[in-house]
Amino acid sequence: MQFRDLKAQYETIKDEIDERINAVINSSAFILGKEVTELEDKLAEYVGRKHCIACANGTDALTLALMSWGIGAGDAVFTSDFTYFASAGSASILGATPIFVDIDLSTFNMDANALEKQILRVLEEGRLTPKVIIPVDLFGQPADYDKILPLAQKYGLKVLEDAAQGFGGSIRGQMACSFGEISTTSFFPAKPLGCYGDGGAIFTDDEEIAGRLRSLLAQGKSPFDKYDNREIGMNSRLDTIQAAILIPKFKVFVEHELDDVNRIAKWYTEKLKNHFVSPTVLPEYKSSWAQYTILLNNSEERKNIQHKLKEQGIPTMIYYPRGLHQQEAYSWMQLNDSMYPNTLEATSRCLSLPMHPYLKREDLEFVCNLLLNERS
Repeated sequence: MQFRDLKAQYETIKDEIDERINAVINSSAFILGKEVTELEDKLAEYVGRKHCIACANGTDALTLALMSWGIGAGDAVFTSDFTYFASAGSASILGATPIFVDIDLSTFNMDANALEKQILRVLEEGRLTPKVIIPVDLFGQPADYDKILPLAQKYGLKVLEDAAQGFGGSIRGQMACSFGEISTTSFFPAKPLGCYGDGGAIFTDDEEIAGRLRSLLAQGKSPFDKYDNREIGMNSRLDTIQAAILIPKFKVFVEHELDDVNRIAKWYTEKLKNHFVSPTVLPEYKSSWAQYTILLNNSEERKNIQHKLKEQGIPTMIYYPRGLHQQEAYSWMQLNDSMYPNTLEATSRCLSLPMHPYLKREDLEFVCNLLLNERS
């Protein structure tokens, strides 16, 4: 059994993917080929944004977005404490200071009340200037933008939506990647929409920002002369082959994969909800189910269950074993665990189960029955 079965997906669309890859090889347009523009247009239309700018990976997408706003030393960037390192590292690499925010344990996403407390703390201390909120659409579900966006407006902060795991999710029909002034996603292979290597994208409705992003991802080049660099940027273009792979993958993602993972998540929840803490999807929200993550009683039970499942050939993952405030890279901040009670609960109890659009009902039943036997 695979945690995320990329091979099963490939086998269903093999001919189209192979044809697309061969077309790129035959054209020899490996950088900035027409497939990149085709993909950008399709993604922008899907999420409802004017501009999609493809780039090399999800981390670069976040960094480029912050660069386009001139974020740097002395600036405070607020993000979830319970997420992948890139959400904070993208700010740190520019000299800004990430401020970690505790989560809502039911959704694993940033808690708006905790966010406001951190904003007020930074303002009271007066050492940093609050500039940006990076909500993370964790495990496929958009963050609580109904509460976060008004806070951003109240305190004059920009919102950079980190939808690395959230592509395909929505709130009342509005798609993830459309909630921030700038939004980003990742095409890492295990993501809801993944390529066969690294890839990412940035979304915005701002014409000027879109132009600057296209410059920054190509070493800060002028739009009129690629050998006239108007500022310091980076080399972060999406390879044409990856764009070619993503086009047929996006097609099946829209046609059935998003519905498939929601059906599978429903099966999981029906089987486990009376015995385990299953993930909560808020009313009028839709998740793209990057992960299906349950909460166990404690870390010892998790260790035992993970071992039992592994013995039966069932892969599981711990997303995430520690909060960002516990990372060695941020030990200099000397942050107190008491600020992050829900992150600590999640890190000690969370367990992610096999989840992908091609997971068979009998395999899911096998996983669930083993879990239920451990609780009986």
